[in-house]
Order: sequence, then C-alpha cells, then structure tokens
Amino acid sequence: MSDTALTSARDPNTASVRRVPNGFDVAALLFIAAVLIAVAQAARHTFAPLDVPQTRAIQLDPAYLPGYALRTVMRMFAALACSLLFTFTYATLAAKSRRAGLVLVPVLDILQSLPIFGFLTFTVTFFLGLFPGQVIGAELAVIFVIFTSQAWNMAFSMYQSLRTIPSDLDEASRGFRLSSWQRFWRLEVPFATPGLVWNMMMSMSGGWFMLVASEAVTVGDTSFQLPGIGSYIAAALGARDIRAVFYAIVAMLVVILGYDQLLFRPLVAWSGKFRFETTQVDQGRDPWMLALLRRTRFLRFLGDSLGSLFFAVSGLRLASRGPARPRNRQASRLTDAAWIGALLAVVAWAAYRIVVFCLAGHLGLGDVGTALLMGVYTMLRVVVLMTLATLVWVPLGVIIGLNPRWSRVMGGAAQFLAAFPANLFYPIFVVVIVAHKLNPDIWLTPLIVLGTQWYIAFNVIAGAAAFPGDLQEAAKNFRVGGLLWWRRVILPGIFPYFVTGAITASGGSWNASLLAEVASWGRTTLHAHGLGAYIQDATTRGDTARVLLGMVVMAGFVLTFNRVVWRPMYAYSSKRLRL
Repeated sequence: MSDTALTSARDPNTASVRRVPNGFDVAALLFIAAVLIAVAQAARHTFAPLDVPQTRAIQLDPAYLPGYALRTVMRMFAALACSLLFTFTYATLAAKSRRAGLVLVPVLDILQSLPIFGFLTFTVTFFLGLFPGQVIGAELAVIFVIFTSQAWNMAFSMYQSLRTIPSDLDEASRGFRLSSWQRFWRLEVPFATPGLVWNMMMSMSGGWFMLVASEAVTVGDTSFQLPGIGSYIAAALGARDIRAVFYAIVAMLVVILGYDQLLFRPLVAWSGKFRFETTQVDQGRDPWMLALLRRTRFLRFLGDSLGSLFFAVSGLRLASRGPARPRNRQASRLTDAAWIGALLAVVAWAAYRIVVFCLAGHLGLGDVGTALLMGVYTMLRVVVLMTLATLVWVPLGVIIGLNPRWSRVMGGAAQFLAAFPANLFYPIFVVVIVAHKLNPDIWLTPLIVLGTQWYIAFNVIAGAAAFPGDLQEAAKNFRVGGLLWWRRVILPGIFPYFVTGAITASGGSWNASLLAEVASWGRTTLHAHGLGAYIQDATTRGDTARVLLGMVVMAGFVLTFNRVVWRPMYAYSSKRLRL
C-alpha cells in the first residue's frame, strides 16, 4: 500500500480532499468515456450475421480506415490480454517445475515456429463451429491467430526472468518467508516487468506483422474478410492499389503512435522503478500521459483504494509466518525415470501417427529428403540473417537502452518499423527482382529479417534498460572502458535478454519464411527454394500430407537448433550470469 493511501485512511479530511476531482481528472475521465463509447460502438458488430456485406467486401475508400483501425486495435489488445494470462501461467509453470519444463519448453519452441497457416487450418473451423453464422466466431478465430503471434516471446521473457532472479533477492524472499503467491507478485512479477513490457511492445508489432493473414482468411471452402487494416491491406495488394497501400501505412503509423503515447511510454517509464539497483538513476522526465495521471486527485485516490482492497483480499500483506517447512529438493529418481519414459512413449506414438498419415498421402523417402533439403536452405538464411541482426542490434540496443530518453523516443519508432507486414514490401521486391533479373533465392531473403530482427532489438534494449545503475557506477569508478567494458560489464549483463530475443527471433524467422519465400504482386509470383515456399505451395494445392511433413520438418529443425545452440547458452546465463 502506498504512503498516500495510508495517510488517507488515517485522516478523513485528507481523504475527502483526495476525492475532489480536479481539471486533470475531468480530462482523464472524458478520455476514458470516449474510449469506452468507441469500443462499444465497434463491439456491437461482433454479434451480427457472418454473411452481412461488411464481411465480404472491404472498401478501399480511406474514409473507412478509422473504423477498420478501431476494429483491428480491439482484436490486438484482446489477444494481448490473452497473451498476458498465458505468460503468467504457462511460463511460470515451465520455470518452477522441472518436470513440467521438460514438456512445456520444447512445446513452446515448436509452437513459436509453427506456421500461422497451421493454426488457421483448425482454429477457423473450431471457432466458427462454436458460433455458427455469427461474426463473433470469426472474430475469435482472428484473435486466436493474433495471439499465436504475440504470446511466445512474452512467455520466453517471463521464463528467462524467473530463471535468472538474483540470488540475494531469492534469499531475501526466503528470509521473509513469503508464500508462493506472495513471492510471485512481490518478487517475480516486478523483476520480470521491465523485460516483459518491452516484449509486450514487440508482441503488438508482431501482431501487425501477421495481420494480413489473420483478418483475410481462406481455408478450404471457408473464406471471410473482417473489417480491419489487415484485410484492407490484403484488398489493396490484390487490387494493386498503391495509393490504398499508402493510406494503410499512414493509418498504421497513427494507431501505433497513439497507443505508444497513451500506453507503452507510460508503462516503460513506470517499469523503471522495478530495476534491480541500489543507486538512484536518472530516468528522465515522465511521459506526458503518466504525468497527467499522477496529477489527478480522484483517479489516484481510486487507484490507491483499489490497490489497498486487492492487497487485503489477495493475501499479499506480509504477516508473521511459522517456520518454513523443509523441502525435499532431491526429486525421486524413480519418478523422474517414469516421467521421462511416459514422455518418450507419447513422442513415439505421435511420430508413429505422423508416419502413418504421411504414408496414407503416398509420401516416400524422396519426399522426406526434399523437405529436409528445403529446410537446410531456410536454415542457412535464418543463420546468416540472425548473425547480421546480432552484429547490428546488440551495440545499437545497448546504446539506446542505457539512455532512458533515447529508449522512449526509439520505442515508438521501433514499434512502427517492426509492425510493417512483409506483404507491404512485395511490390518493391517483386518489381526490382523482375526488372533486374535477380535471383529470388538471394533477394527475397531480406524479407525474413524485416520482422524477426526486432525480437533481438527489443530484448537487448530491455536488458540494457534494466542493467543495474550501481554496476554502471562501479565500472566508471574503476575506469573500465572500451572492449573490456563490453566483455566484462554490459555483455554479461544483457546476455540472458539476448538469448531470449535470439530464441524468439529464430522461431519467428522460420515462421516468417512462409511470407518471405513466396512473394506476389498482381499476377507475378516469385518463389525461393526453402521450407516456407514448400509449405506455401502444398497449402495452395491442398496437399495436407506435404503440409504436415513440412511443419514436422520445420519443428525438427527448430528443436534441434534450440537444443544444440540456444539451450546451452540459456543454461549458462541462468547459472553463471546471475547477479
């Protein structure tokens, strides 16, 4: 509970003053009311019949864009709320339970690399079946697809934070005898907040990147276009309307700048108070939205009251507890063996079912070899592009993250650049490649990095922003600089964040290969050799067996790469680089 709330609780006169709204309260309340009215106006369409004209035809008149933008933002924030819930449950269980982690972490690796079309295949049918003939079924299907582009990096960020909590904070929580619930909300969530906020920003941008594939859906005989910027972009690309594409870019810029100013900049500034440090660090001036909220009276009193009520009913108040029960940290070897045996049995059964399904589709060893060869081509692209992204964004991310003012300014710009769907670059790439007779295998490759480089950038910025100020002061006092400062100070400090960004960037790169290895503009379509193009072609032909084979091969490459490269680095950062 804050000191303001305690004072108000003791002094009725002070409390009455706090309840009196001022001009800032009026402005904030009017803004909240306007947002609620706009949301209610847009939400009423979700219960309309699915066959109404608005779900079949997207108007390219820019006058429709404000309404489309509102519908898109509602879907993205609904998916973000689901991603937060998933993060707090799935990632926490994976980090705290060794046995659960044996299953949940590999599953998370697979899920983040599975092509978005793999989710569309069954989710559209499932959600439309829940609400037959209604728009809400299609809305839920779109929200779920956006969720699949947002949740994984947030979960990895939370997992990384829980695995790298400093040992002195861990000992302090045990000394205060915090319960698991208290420890989660008083230690683990605050410690994870700075990195999680930056990954929420990345998740919103990732949602934009996959928006075209989610709002304009065709799966078999099922086809619909929900009003939104994504479906507007799809219609503009189909009509080869450059002016409409420009209108969509402007609308995206306005929307991203809007929620950056109203939500993410205040969140980044607020998350700065959870940095693990013992010295005061200049965080710069508060963003105008956060300053406005802090100058309100009634809203602050209401927030303090709700916080006090939450602490009272949630068991987060610190109270004297009995001596902690000794816990057996040595798990039973017999139980571990049985658990691993059960997992291997499940994996063997799943592999058997996949083989049977592929054989039923008349696939042979030659088809498997072709898929593996295509996977090697895509893997080479992923490795080269991630190396280049690391060389560029590690130094830039450190410079931006260590300067609070720069991080706030660059946050909005980075969100906008990361949000660009690869489809918007198709006209440029296709026209240039065809005009100059370039090799698509080489010149379509940069499309992969357009979205995935930002996972590394955002996580490195988050790591640098969370770097303890007292360690910075110690390095200055000992006059540690140059390459020694990079090797001994900052790189070890941001290493866990970099590994998190690299894992999510690696999985995202494989997913993005479906958009990058096949590019279309009008009637011209370019194909690069790779697993993404292999799955895209199989999807277009309706060859389910080859789609499944391609997805299994992709999951195998991602799991192998993560186990050979990223997981050892993750283990090293968890054991050796804890502050």
